[in-house]
Amino acid sequence: MSRSISISFFSSIFFLYLASVTSDLDSDRRALLILRTSVRGRTLLWNTTASSPCDWHGVHCDAGRVTALRLPGTGLLGSLPPGGIGNLTQLQTLSLRFNSLSGPIPSDFSGLVLLRYLYLQGNAFSGEVPSYLFALPNLIRINLGENRLSGRIPGNVNSAARLVTLYLERNQLSGSIPQITIALQQFNVSSNRLNGSIPDSLSGFPVTAFQGNTLCGKPLSPCQGVSPTSPPSPPSPSGKKDSDKLSTGAIVGIVIGCVVGLLLLLLLLFCLCRKRKTEENNAPPPRNVEAPVVVAAAVPKETAANVPSPAAGSSGAVSKELIFFVKSFGEFDMDGLLKASAEVLGKGTVGSSYKASFDHGLVVAVKRLRDVVVPEKDFRERLEVLGSMSHPNLVTLIAYYFSRDEKLLVFEYMSRGSLSALLHGNKGNGRTPLNWETRAGIALGAARAISYLHSRDSTTSHGNIKSSNILLSNSYEAKVSDYGLAPIISSTSAPNRIDGYRAPEVTDARKISQKADVYSFGVLILELLTGKSPTHQQLNEEGVDLPRWVQSITEQQSPSVVFDPELTRYESEGNENIIRLLKIGMSCTAQYPDSRPTMADVTRLIEEVSHSSSGSPNPVSD
Repeated sequence: MSRSISISFFSSIFFLYLASVTSDLDSDRRALLILRTSVRGRTLLWNTTASSPCDWHGVHCDAGRVTALRLPGTGLLGSLPPGGIGNLTQLQTLSLRFNSLSGPIPSDFSGLVLLRYLYLQGNAFSGEVPSYLFALPNLIRINLGENRLSGRIPGNVNSAARLVTLYLERNQLSGSIPQITIALQQFNVSSNRLNGSIPDSLSGFPVTAFQGNTLCGKPLSPCQGVSPTSPPSPPSPSGKKDSDKLSTGAIVGIVIGCVVGLLLLLLLLFCLCRKRKTEENNAPPPRNVEAPVVVAAAVPKETAANVPSPAAGSSGAVSKELIFFVKSFGEFDMDGLLKASAEVLGKGTVGSSYKASFDHGLVVAVKRLRDVVVPEKDFRERLEVLGSMSHPNLVTLIAYYFSRDEKLLVFEYMSRGSLSALLHGNKGNGRTPLNWETRAGIALGAARAISYLHSRDSTTSHGNIKSSNILLSNSYEAKVSDYGLAPIISSTSAPNRIDGYRAPEVTDARKISQKADVYSFGVLILELLTGKSPTHQQLNEEGVDLPRWVQSITEQQSPSVVFDPELTRYESEGNENIIRLLKIGMSCTAQYPDSRPTMADVTRLIEEVSHSSSGSPNPVSD
């Protein structure tokens, strides 16, 4: 009798629990349907006839509850309704990045007490940054960048004790930055309307985290009226001014100290001048030998003063000459390069690039390498190999310079800059959009260059394929740069986490392979067609995996959904070829290296796509 009662009791408890879980999941389902009916734009292809939402695109469940909602870059339009996401009480991750959502952030987000990651950047949210977000006890990362948020930064930021990331850049925030005492690891408020001084607790972040405001203090310029080296004195308890606190004796002491210091300084200057005059009188007559050239070629004046002389090299007589591979670009020497006017082009994984302009009109690009980890002999052998390479779609290596403290590469200068700048730069100011023919030509030119590298031998790879290393001529002809440099550069120069171009199997940036190049090139094709830049994963922050994003969208919707609107606006008849190129890019980004095609096959497939389009997109041939 008692045993049957126990069985009945536990059975009742189990069914009550099951009913409770079902009821909670039904509540999550209703909240998601409210979101679906309120947000316009691309339809969320959810199977609304199913009782459970856990299989819906972008919805992740754990223990029978919705714990994550990830819908980045899916074309969502409109404002978030109350009673929608705010009712997902078990939600831990919310990602609605890079959509077109507007209006305020709903107030019922205050009920998301388990929320850990909030990614709303790249929308058009307006209103103030909600202070209740910082009262959520489990929040670790907040990214509200690139919206239209206004007002002040909430003063209760320190209430979010677990917060390590706070991104608020490119909004319309005003006022001052509150004192922040929590241990943030990532912080950015650039391009707002903030003013005042930067709190000392944030002074360790880079300048780029604060630019585009009227802020002062470290790491920016010191605030006016405040000493950059010592903090201001606390106010006097009596309310008198600081000058009133100094006694007559202290003032007399200060004056005497200043006078003594001035006399000592004059005495020191007198001794130095006399010593210099004596050395000049005893110096031997000058010889007709050219002095060693300071390696500051193509480096702006503000940095040239910090560059050591090549005479500091470790091996006896260090050559101050450029080693040339090609002289058809024009005659110049190290002296001429030193005197050329310089303009910074950018900083990359392997070093900084400069545009050097000579008085007689010649223009070249100079790359100043950093973190070179191979000996001089290996470095010179590697450069001899790179200098022997010649292809219409490779940026020509003209010359190089080596010393212990400086390694310079001189390349031909590409007037239109990089593909990355063209795709993701300012689309205003009358910039010419990239049509299908131009993009197909760029893809084909880059493929031919990489295929040429791979054809040299089975071990030759590029190692750093990305859109910023695809440079363009005046006629938009693609030229690949930075090829073959990865093995001589320290792997610490590369991002610590896997970036958007790197193949999954690559853990050391110096250990490269041709199959890894194919993966990176596939990501480049997807970037070229979608207009989206592969972002990086830093720490535990969610990053955009471009191949995964394209795969998830194309599995449920038409492939044309992922294309850059700028590309498809006038290309309705060419969509078939665009889709063919998209599939080539997706095949290149297969998870396993053996499943990827070779670059020779990729080049052949892109040529077929190009030739089937009207006209040849790129007249350059192998």
